[in-house]
Amino acid sequence: MNNLLDNKIEFLKGVGPKRAAILNKELNIFTFDDLLNYFPFRHTDKSRIHKVAEIDNDNVYYQLAGKIDNIKSYGTPRLTRITATLTDETGSIELVWFKGLKWIKTRFVPQQKYLLFGKASAFNNKFNFVHPDVEDFNPADFTQGESLQGVYNTTEAMKTQGLGTKSVARLVKTLLFQVKDMITEVFPQYILDKEKLISRADAYFNIHLPSDSNMLQLSVNRLKFEEHFFFQLQLLHNKKNRELYVKGFPFKVVGQLFNDFYANHLPFPLTNAQKRVIKEIRHDLGAGTQMNRLLQGDVGSGKTIVALMVMLIALDNGYQAALMAPTEILAAQHLQTIQTLLEKMPVEIALLTGSTKAKQRKIIHEGLQNGTLQILIGTHALIEENVQFKQLGITIIDEQHRFGVAQRARMQEKNDIPPHILVMTATPIPRTLAMTQYGDLNNSRIDEMPPGRKMVETRHLYQHQRLQMIGFLKKQIAIGRQIYIVYPLIHESEKLDLINLMEGYESLLRDFPEPDYRICMVHGQMKAADKDFEMQRFVKGQAHIMVATTVIEVGVNIPNASVMVIEHADRFGLSQLHQLRGRVGRGADQSYCLLMTDFKLTAEAKKRMATMVRTNDGFEIAEVDLQLRGPGETQGTRQSGQIEFKLGNLLQDEKLIKYVRHLVNQMLDEDPQLLKPENQIMKTHFEKIFKKTFDWSRIS
Repeated sequence: MNNLLDNKIEFLKGVGPKRAAILNKELNIFTFDDLLNYFPFRHTDKSRIHKVAEIDNDNVYYQLAGKIDNIKSYGTPRLTRITATLTDETGSIELVWFKGLKWIKTRFVPQQKYLLFGKASAFNNKFNFVHPDVEDFNPADFTQGESLQGVYNTTEAMKTQGLGTKSVARLVKTLLFQVKDMITEVFPQYILDKEKLISRADAYFNIHLPSDSNMLQLSVNRLKFEEHFFFQLQLLHNKKNRELYVKGFPFKVVGQLFNDFYANHLPFPLTNAQKRVIKEIRHDLGAGTQMNRLLQGDVGSGKTIVALMVMLIALDNGYQAALMAPTEILAAQHLQTIQTLLEKMPVEIALLTGSTKAKQRKIIHEGLQNGTLQILIGTHALIEENVQFKQLGITIIDEQHRFGVAQRARMQEKNDIPPHILVMTATPIPRTLAMTQYGDLNNSRIDEMPPGRKMVETRHLYQHQRLQMIGFLKKQIAIGRQIYIVYPLIHESEKLDLINLMEGYESLLRDFPEPDYRICMVHGQMKAADKDFEMQRFVKGQAHIMVATTVIEVGVNIPNASVMVIEHADRFGLSQLHQLRGRVGRGADQSYCLLMTDFKLTAEAKKRMATMVRTNDGFEIAEVDLQLRGPGETQGTRQSGQIEFKLGNLLQDEKLIKYVRHLVNQMLDEDPQLLKPENQIMKTHFEKIFKKTFDWSRIS
């Protein structure tokens, strides 16, 4: 029997082909089930009718009742707008439409009362409503007591087809009465009883058409629990399956190369955090199953040393190692660092990028296949089919968020038995986000900086302090230091009143004239050869100042650079500001980060600047960033088959996520494949959700 929820949305009464096409395009609603899961973003008391005189804020939804007249048309036939006036006993307010004009002109009858719902907009010091939802006023709809109406996100394109928030609400209501008996339960009774959850059918009905605020809250709680439960079930089920069934190379030996490097070539003592992380990784590598571990570490915390020592363990066990970076600059930086650290040790290392010449590629391919090349460092070039290893034992992926999942998966295909995977990120991740985004990986944190490392001193300066800033930079150059100056734009923007990079470069030439000062410039629109030439000038100390866009966010390591100036710092997010600051403070000298902004800042921008000045702790900064911006997509590159949170909120749900994760872990310990009769209902729903999912957890 065909499940009605699988029906195409065009077959719902009130939709049809045209509206279906809009719903497909704008909201990815293709079926009845998709619409059922399109939840209101908030609820309003539909029994409350505001007065025009009460409108005192924009971006707030209001419900008004009044007569609509004074309909006028403006503009040309190709670009027209219609205005009208809604009047009640307290005043009048303008209504504006830019689309659906023929319908608007004939829609309103003089002296008839209409009900309006929309978001107030401020324009020329007056409020108006743009493309509001309007329907005939029926006094019988407004009874005493609580009467909650779901408010649904819509788009301008939807409104042209008469699909405003109230129209969507009517479609949902039609759907609910048609399918309410087909909304099946997905939890066994013992979970419903233990967690005091209302039924799934009641939850769906009352999140769209709540009988009262208490039922609305119970519905949200139930559906939010369900979201987090099945998300964690997917992560932990895949993780346990991998641990049970995916074999990995057993690295049983910690041998000559590792011990020689640790005893004789380590440039500085390891921190306790580095030692702890290496111990965690060694345990995984010797377990006989494939390791999948996330290594978090702030800028400068020593992730590269950890990665190198892990690769040496692979070499000691007769395997090869690969390190994949997102850019050629970063890959070359890793090569230089690792070659320097291993210069007195018998280890063969090579670099493979898109720029590697054919002759060198041939040598690399031969070395990989006969096993004489032990460590390969590179970019996406590593995943090419003709790059074949004799025995690849471990792949380390740096700046993981810059690689697509499918690209990382191709590293799995280098062996019949998949290599161990270590994913590194210099972008600290708040614990709740890590638990959700990387819940199928074992997680390690380097939360301690090397001893003696000086914290970068961060200052927030306003534009009127520019002369003071220029003087400070000249003093730094006079004692032999180098400087980064980063701009958010390359060319002038009509929309953003910012000093662009080209203007800034010309201004700096006046402030720092040749031959006393030399300035280089790097940005993302330059040819690779030109970019490399300018970068090398700075690396070799032939330029005092590098003017750049965020192309230098990762992959530039110049210990002599002691000052980072970020122009219009309020235009950058906290994590990006922290990454940029991490380009300095890499030498023994005191380093500085100067955040330049206008005096007028939003409250959020002020908090970002204050956070940067207060702390260098990337994990603390990440927590503030999560509070300010929210989590965005749970996955940087949304992975196939994973739940997209509709109600879940990582900021608000930390306790719930931890509780649900513990609950799922307990359940899988007792019933790893959900074979118990009482768990079959969950297994069926789980398989339905993830039936098309490749086990991405194997490759993070």
